[in-house]
Amino acid sequence: MKIITINLPEKYLQAIQILNDMGVYPSRSEAIRIALRQFLSKELKMYNDLDDDSFRMLIRSKPNIKN
Repeated sequence: MKIITINLPEKYLQAIQILNDMGVYPSRSEAIRIALRQFLSKELKMYNDLDDDSFRMLIRSKPNIKN
């Protein structure tokens, strides 16, 4: 896994922390990973059907996408 830095509104961070404190998610990072996976699944319908190499190839071939 890679470490990234993101800026979140305080309200989002507080909500994630509440879910973490309630035991819904084991960590804030895991809550964000799950939310991102759900977002990607919804926005990129084919995401779940692609293996990692195919997904990287698709991203590289798409014009105007910054990595």
